[in-house]
Amino acid sequence: MLLVVAHGSRDPRHAATVHALCERVRSRRPGLRVETAFLDHCVPGVDQVIGRLAGEGVREVVALPLLLTRAFHAKSDIPAVLRLAAARHPNMTMRQAQVLGPSPLLTAALERRLREAGVDPAERGGTGIVLASAGSTDPEAIAVIAEIAREWRRTGWCAVRPTFASASLPRTQDAVRALRALGVRRIAVAPYVIAPGFLPDRIVRGAREAGADAVAGALGAAPEVARLVLERYRQAAAGRLGLPPAATG
Repeated sequence: MLLVVAHGSRDPRHAATVHALCERVRSRRPGLRVETAFLDHCVPGVDQVIGRLAGEGVREVVALPLLLTRAFHAKSDIPAVLRLAAARHPNMTMRQAQVLGPSPLLTAALERRLREAGVDPAERGGTGIVLASAGSTDPEAIAVIAEIAREWRRTGWCAVRPTFASASLPRTQDAVRALRALGVRRIAVAPYVIAPGFLPDRIVRGAREAGADAVAGALGAAPEVARLVLERYRQAAAGRLGLPPAATG
């Protein structure tokens, strides 16, 4: 079975979006049991769900971090919670799937959201994109976002600038203004986020304050994201490795 582990948020739109995504995953794979848990702010928590599954006799679980980059939550928080649960339920085999990003499917989902926001792909040569992520203090995560922007730029957009809503610079509004100063005719902001919430709202505010021509929605339950969730599940289920080792040092 698949356990989708989301970050969680006090914003009710976050949980609603996660549940909508999981429902789309179920629709694509009706025979697969899909459960949802949250690290913080929302219920049910990871311990609660795993305890319930163990009580039902479930013996194999693939836990998938619903995260776009391999930053602190994927490297530390989620493995720690899963190792604790594994110790409490020794008859259960747990595997941790890879985070969602990077993936061409996520780029396809970004393009879908841009089209929905009124951005014409046929005019990409005159359109600059601001790839707006939540941000991280993890250098690996920052480097991944920058690489996604470089690769996406090669598909024909006149520019793709990575930005961060927290922890790192530049901010969304800075990139919009910089592209406008360069004479870019149309500027669209593509939030690289799973669900609405505090930081995604900051992205939207910055985009609008700086005069972006279009602001796409969160990736959410896009078909490409659901397909990627199942791809990561299959990869983990087919592997022999269990949970990542505990960090040392």
